[in-house]
Amino acid sequence: MFILLTINLLFSAMFSGLFGNLIGKNGVKLYSIFCLLLNIFIIFIHFFFELSTTSTINLGNWISSGFLTVTWTFALDDLTLAMLLVVNFISLLVHIFSISYMAQDPHFIRFMSYISLFTFFMNILVTGDNFIILFLGWEGVGLCSFLLISFWFTRIQANKSSLKAIIVNRISDFILTFGIVLIFYYTLSLDFSTNFAILSFFKQVNIFLFNDIFYFHALTVIAICLYGGAVGKSAQILLHTWLPDAMEGPTPVSALIHAATMVTAGVFLLIKSSWLLELSPKTLLFIGFSGALTSLFAASSGLLLSDIKKIIAYSTCSQLGYMVFICGLSNYSVSLFHLVNHAIFKALLFLCAGAIIHSLSNEQDIRRMGGLLKLLPLSYSTFLIASLAITGFPFLTGFFSKDIILETALGLFGVNNLFVSWLGVLTAFLTAVYSLRILFSVFYLSPNMFRITIKHLHESPFFIGVPLIILAIGSIFFGFFAKDLFIGSGTLFLASNIFIDLYHNVIIDTEYIPTFVKLLPFFFTCSGFLLYTLIHFYSYFFLYYYIFFYNYIYFFLSNKWHFDKLYNVFFIRNIFVFSKKNIYHFIDKGFLEVFGPFGSYNTLRFWKIGYSYFQTGNVSDYILISVIVIFVAVYITF
Repeated sequence: MFILLTINLLFSAMFSGLFGNLIGKNGVKLYSIFCLLLNIFIIFIHFFFELSTTSTINLGNWISSGFLTVTWTFALDDLTLAMLLVVNFISLLVHIFSISYMAQDPHFIRFMSYISLFTFFMNILVTGDNFIILFLGWEGVGLCSFLLISFWFTRIQANKSSLKAIIVNRISDFILTFGIVLIFYYTLSLDFSTNFAILSFFKQVNIFLFNDIFYFHALTVIAICLYGGAVGKSAQILLHTWLPDAMEGPTPVSALIHAATMVTAGVFLLIKSSWLLELSPKTLLFIGFSGALTSLFAASSGLLLSDIKKIIAYSTCSQLGYMVFICGLSNYSVSLFHLVNHAIFKALLFLCAGAIIHSLSNEQDIRRMGGLLKLLPLSYSTFLIASLAITGFPFLTGFFSKDIILETALGLFGVNNLFVSWLGVLTAFLTAVYSLRILFSVFYLSPNMFRITIKHLHESPFFIGVPLIILAIGSIFFGFFAKDLFIGSGTLFLASNIFIDLYHNVIIDTEYIPTFVKLLPFFFTCSGFLLYTLIHFYSYFFLYYYIFFYNYIYFFLSNKWHFDKLYNVFFIRNIFVFSKKNIYHFIDKGFLEVFGPFGSYNTLRFWKIGYSYFQTGNVSDYILISVIVIFVAVYITF
């Protein structure tokens, strides 16, 4: 059954891609959905009957060279099952959603093949039992992301965005590769269980450089390299710029890859490597600060954007910052809980956005929407549920994980610590502001769209509506029913798979936090709702402040902290100029052409000119040349 779980979707992708034209669109739909349903059935069997156990399977050797031995080994444990359930369940709903959303696309079969292939590589990533198999899935999902962002390849911006995504991720992939090489250098193994057991013996080992002038703690370097890989894939600050541009792909791609699954691969890597990260407290401190800063940056950047998909993309980046941030506080089970919850309500947000865009004839600018409250009741209801869930509204799914993250930070560091406490709480405030802004702009304000758009306005069809309803139910109830399984004080779930600090139990610690501190996240969330409502209804009171701060805060936030501009000025432009001058002109148009096509042409031309002197037409001249050549050959031989 395990082999069927991993290979199933590969067959689906290959069959759809190679024989899709023979079986038709309906055949591709049925076969793809059947494969995902079969996967989910297998996962549920393992989840209910083999919970808190680890099953491994070895399919044979892959690489064997000296001490390096890589096997096709896969494992099913609590962490893997939770990720598999998220990946395959969201993928199933996105497949169903795509039946209607992409129905008129001439390349529908290729699209279904791509998302099936992506799900296969994601399954490989989470089930691989060594760093090489994980890296294979890691690169596979990156490739599928590139293919799906540029799915509409006739659009220049889509091609640019796909290239940007794969180039930015190559930076983090190189850092991750370096970390894997260091792990093998010290342990001579790439298996997870072996490394996490052996690396604890290298606490005092340093890496020396330049004749021992500089030295670094080996485990700290390895931990930072693993985090560097997570930074690119999970769109953390400094390598986040690819994620908003990735919204150029179809909306189902944004829901599946860039909200619920692929972007969580970096967080999964941190959770999987928790035993290693705990050996480097300085790295944990850096991870916590970076995650908190990412949350604040992304939430503030989404405040003033107009593209509904890009606002939700920055929201994704912000929530990923929460997951990384709580990993830095050594509460990996809470991070996984928020990862699963986030996958549900963020997929719902993106699919709702897709339903709205589909109904408005591909309009994505929220300034050209409005008045959809009664016209799209299903989209409004589900979007409202998802928005409240992401803000941490009490007793919805997002509340149970997001609130525990903020309570944990406040409990560990207190309200006087700017490092975590206030960064996390301020992010909750900003999340409420941009969530309410989308609701007002899309549903509550008077219509601000073209008449032709209103004429063709329609509610979501069946295959779009069903995934919305299922995810809306999950956004209401899943957090309540799953909280005791993931973070309950007596649960054994994840106990043998990730590091759990028995001395700082999340539930027990948060019980002793003062009531005022516990209410801070809720207070700031309500303040965010109130502030935007006041700005919207009483904007003339804020007009002076708006004009005063326009050239400062507004310009700074609307340009997303100027990261793209800074990268263009200091990195991209200089690299382009250097490459054009030294590589293009000197090597491509210089060295290679001189010794390549031009050199070959000039050589042949020289021999042709020299050879023409001997073409006299006299037989005696030809005999003389032949005799000379024979004598020279005989002389050289003897």
